[in-house]
Amino acid sequence: MNKVSHAIDAPLFTFQFALLCLSNFLFSASFSMMIPELPAYLTSLGGAQYKGLIIALFTLMAGISRPFSGKLTDKVGRVPVMIVGSLVCVICSLLYPILTTVSGFLILRFFHGFSTGFKPTATSAYAADVVHESRRGEALGALSIGYTLGMSVGPILGSWLVNAFSFNSMFYVSSALALGSVIILYNVKETLPNPEKFRLDHIKIGRNEIFEKTAVKPALIMLLLCFSYGCTITIAPDLSDLVGIHNKGLFFAMFTLTSLLVRLVANKSSDKHGRIIVLIYSVLILVISLIVLAFANSVFLVMLGAAIFGLSWGTVGPTITAWTVDLCAYENRGRAIGSMYIALEAGIGTGAFFSAIIYQNKSEYFKWAFLLSALLAFTGLLFLFLWRKGEAQMRRV
Repeated sequence: MNKVSHAIDAPLFTFQFALLCLSNFLFSASFSMMIPELPAYLTSLGGAQYKGLIIALFTLMAGISRPFSGKLTDKVGRVPVMIVGSLVCVICSLLYPILTTVSGFLILRFFHGFSTGFKPTATSAYAADVVHESRRGEALGALSIGYTLGMSVGPILGSWLVNAFSFNSMFYVSSALALGSVIILYNVKETLPNPEKFRLDHIKIGRNEIFEKTAVKPALIMLLLCFSYGCTITIAPDLSDLVGIHNKGLFFAMFTLTSLLVRLVANKSSDKHGRIIVLIYSVLILVISLIVLAFANSVFLVMLGAAIFGLSWGTVGPTITAWTVDLCAYENRGRAIGSMYIALEAGIGTGAFFSAIIYQNKSEYFKWAFLLSALLAFTGLLFLFLWRKGEAQMRRV
């Protein structure tokens, strides 16, 4: 009883937790600073028709690597997996100025996705390790603040570097930020009890290790919602250009800023009120944001859509992650989180790919990509209502 009470009363923002947040900030700033500018960069290489692959290839590799990162997180430890993920960012960012053909760029984007396939899986497992389950949503929300700040600062910095200097300067700064994340992680203490030394059989994945069955419900919702994320980060730079927003990073800064604000205010909400009810309200807000973006024809409406979009994702991400951890056994925590992230990558990848096909570089088709995203998010909302109703019936019995 005393141990439980101590865990509940223990401070959340310890020095180790602060290091993890700082590492998250540098990591997310490293890869997100490229997102607004990569469509223009690929166009400059002669590959304008492949814009949909910028995110799709990245998320494909991230999804492929999730079962491996989940198993390694549960066997070898949280910290080594986080370090590997950040190191991939360091190397890939240095290679962009060297691989300057369309095919070279696309191959590099594919392997760059390995980074987000590894680091977020282990980071979420680490955060879940260090807090009591009654504060899980709060902890994951607090941890994501560093990630969100990086997503806010990174795109603005990346666009500024390109406008003031060159694409290559953006790539080099991206690599330096990822290196900072690696250095910080060497000072983070491992939380996995008795981690094993790496062996080749740790990367042998059996059928039952690909996907954790307890994560099916959170993964389905994540898949349906992340289509909108892939759609938005793919076509938002062109939408920004269309209405006269010349620093493409401002759209991303707006939605990550509102995402950050809602996390500061409501990071305890799912712990107090329940995961599903918080998701219902968050997804409803997401649907509204996508409808606004579908019909946005001015700077004001685009930025309003971005702001509402961020309000939704500020609670969606931490709540689904906490829900995933709630449903799994401790020994499968890394695999469960990895499974949920497979759905995340699949949603982002398909959203990026199909929205680019729908858009076809024609401004009149923007709305159809956003409306399809809204429809899929609304489908997720229906699932949540059904599960909420089922839970209420079970409580009455």
